[in-house]
Formats: sequence, C-alpha cells, structure tokens
Amino acid sequence: MIGIIFSIVAGALMSFQGVFNTRLNERIGIWEASAFVHGTALIVSILALLFVANGDFRKIVEVDKLYLTGGIIGALITFTVIKGVSLLGPTCAVSTILVAQLLTAAAIDKFTLFGTAPVEFGLSKFIGVGIMIIGIIIFKCKG
Repeated sequence: MIGIIFSIVAGALMSFQGVFNTRLNERIGIWEASAFVHGTALIVSILALLFVANGDFRKIVEVDKLYLTGGIIGALITFTVIKGVSLLGPTCAVSTILVAQLLTAAAIDKFTLFGTAPVEFGLSKFIGVGIMIIGIIIFKCKG
C-alpha cells in the first residue's frame, strides 16, 4: 500500500514539475530552466545525504557504469517534458508520457532488462494501454 501512495505522490509531483518547468522555461530558457531545476535538486539531495542518508556512497565504484547516466537522462527528461507540455498542454503531454512510461516499463519487465525480475505482460495489459492511447487521441482530437 505504501508503494501505491508513493507512486501517487510521484505522479502528482511530476505533473506539477512539468508545468512549473515549462513556466520557468518561458521566462529564462529551456537549458537555463533545466540547470536551475537540477541545481536545486542537487542542493536538496546533498542536504538529504548529509542528514538522513543511510547508504554507502563509496560503493558507487561498484555500480555498472550504465547506471551512472541517470543525471544525463534526467536532463533529457526535463527538456522533453518542457517541450511536450509547451506544445501539447499538461494533460495531453502527461497522458502521452504515461503511455510511453508504461510501454517502456513493460518492455523492461518482459525482457528482464537491467537486472529486473521477469513480469508477465498479458493481453489485459495490452488492452489497457490501447485504451489509454485511444483516450489520448480522443482527448487531443475532441479538444
């Protein structure tokens, strides 16, 4: 249950962030907005690291180097979310992002990429994603 609550909060925060970053972009520019967003995230992360972290940062040398590209991916996410929200509006952009996330996560689960455990992605899940895609098309076309 707590995983669902965290996921709901994450979804809401991502929607706020997409709009906030887009508004920031309109005033200062896209890469300036990205630098500010990630700079403030760095400050918050360092504070959390200093006061509440319980891991071992020294073990970073043991991590697969591919997994160290998360910051690069984060910058690309910020850029593409800002562009999507700017061009489509928050609801259509976030809906499209959700479908892309679901399909990508399903592929990662199905093909056990990046060390994940296999998860079955049956017909009902394909139908669900199809309904979401149809919903986005209807939402966008019926404006």
